[in-house]
Amino acid sequence: MTVRTWVGGIALASLVILGLAMAAAGPEVVPAAGLGDDPGWLRGAYGDGLGIAGGDYIQLERAALLAYAAVLICAPALPLRLLWAAICALLLAFAIAPPLLSLDVFSYLSYARLDALGGLNPYEAAPEDLPGDAALPFVLDNRDAVSAYGPLFSLLALPLAHLGLGTAVYALKALAGLSVLATAWLAARMAAARGLDPRPAAALIALNPLVLVHVVGGAHNDALTALVLSLGLAGALAAREAAGGVALVAAAGVKASAAFALPFAALEGLLGRRRLLLGLVVGAAGVVAVALAGFGSAVDGALDVAGENQERGSRGSFPNTIAADLGLGRDAVSDAAVALYAALVVGLLVWTARGADWVRAAAWAGLGLLIASSYVPPWYVILPLPLVAIARDRALVACTLLVSAYFLRYQVPGLGG
Repeated sequence: MTVRTWVGGIALASLVILGLAMAAAGPEVVPAAGLGDDPGWLRGAYGDGLGIAGGDYIQLERAALLAYAAVLICAPALPLRLLWAAICALLLAFAIAPPLLSLDVFSYLSYARLDALGGLNPYEAAPEDLPGDAALPFVLDNRDAVSAYGPLFSLLALPLAHLGLGTAVYALKALAGLSVLATAWLAARMAAARGLDPRPAAALIALNPLVLVHVVGGAHNDALTALVLSLGLAGALAAREAAGGVALVAAAGVKASAAFALPFAALEGLLGRRRLLLGLVVGAAGVVAVALAGFGSAVDGALDVAGENQERGSRGSFPNTIAADLGLGRDAVSDAAVALYAALVVGLLVWTARGADWVRAAAWAGLGLLIASSYVPPWYVILPLPLVAIARDRALVACTLLVSAYFLRYQVPGLGG
């Protein structure tokens, strides 16, 4: 064994131990545990857990991020089976944990139950409009707001409304875990096809502590969004360009934030890949048709909510942090960030038109979106990862690590942030 293998193995073992501790931390990091009556299932497979509170938990996340960085550096020297065993073990550990550090999973279910049980359009009605809903006691931030989620996700969530609340919550957690696993597998396949070692690609996605804790632990639909985006990339890069284009648009239909990749795919289509462009057009028409058939013109309410979130911002966003640290006006900094991001996208599109890899350019755009957005919770970090993993750009990987570390500067949502 080489030194790199030993260091990587120790880092991977450390990451697994830290991950298991975070998954089994206990009700102190489960916001829903303090709301309404304790239904029993809310404590997950670990019961009362290890009793780890917020201040210690954030330190565990930071330590896990250091181990993750070491794993990424040493991944090419690690046995492939060992790496996948660690990935599967950690994803399972967080999938069976209670909903960590977020209440969003209850909002997903509340909107589904509005439609399926109350006959209400989730883009016109808010969770408080169904007062007897079992999910309502666990909905706080979105209680009086219409859904901000894409129409495809809203339709996919409808069957869950007919399940018991606990069953539905853990179904979404299982979906998140399986989506991350499938995304990592696709990234590994795409990386190998592009002449890269598949091990760092898989580790980049599935072993990121923010992905484990917030995406899988919190059962966020960003996992499904990243999977559909990855399917689009896989199709576009494997001569299934029309299907790839449809999937890329479908990812934005799950969650609008995935749309950052579409201008680059469209430009690639205009530059000669006509089937990819056709897939994008068909996909856009299909998403619009499904949205109108399912929810009518009210579906654009999701964009209004997204805009309101941007205006409100989140404590941990880069623009809000810069404004607070330098004593500047938040709106002015936010406007400047949007202008700079627009300039970045234009520059990246020009770069692509001159022959640059559109996947690499889109990856930079996705990472830039995390930096420029005024509302960006830590689970958004998964969105550019499938592109970063196959972009053949070490600077992108380094910047992704820095952005992940930045998200852990503050107490994250659920821990006072």
